[in-house]
Amino acid sequence: MPSMPRSLRLTAILALCLGLAACGGRNPAGGPSAEAVAVNRYLWTASLDVLDFLPVQNVDPFTGVITTGYGTPPGGSQPYRAVIHVSDPALDARALSVALATPAGPVARDTQIAVENAILSRARQLRIADGY
Repeated sequence: MPSMPRSLRLTAILALCLGLAACGGRNPAGGPSAEAVAVNRYLWTASLDVLDFLPVQNVDPFTGVITTGYGTPPGGSQPYRAVIHVSDPALDARALSVALATPAGPVARDTQIAVENAILSRARQLRIADGY
């Protein structure tokens, strides 16, 4: 079987490379790949603002999870740690989940709700400051 001319081989290789590059993790609309989870930037930033007294141990913007170590709030005596999950790009209470714990165990539901409300309020403030 005769071999292909050099120019045709180079064209075929180039076409193959461009075809593979087109599969590089972007969806047809040009956004992030389907594996990436979008999180609301206001909820994300507000969570870090409100709980700034807690040392951040791990952040994963792809899954929307922020994990902290123990820290004591200003004027408080009880140390807390938190796991925050921002699960949606919407600025919505359903997109936010906060789990607080002390060394003795989980905190009361009212305390968790108060922290979630503080984060939601701060997120709205940040959004308004951006002119939305």
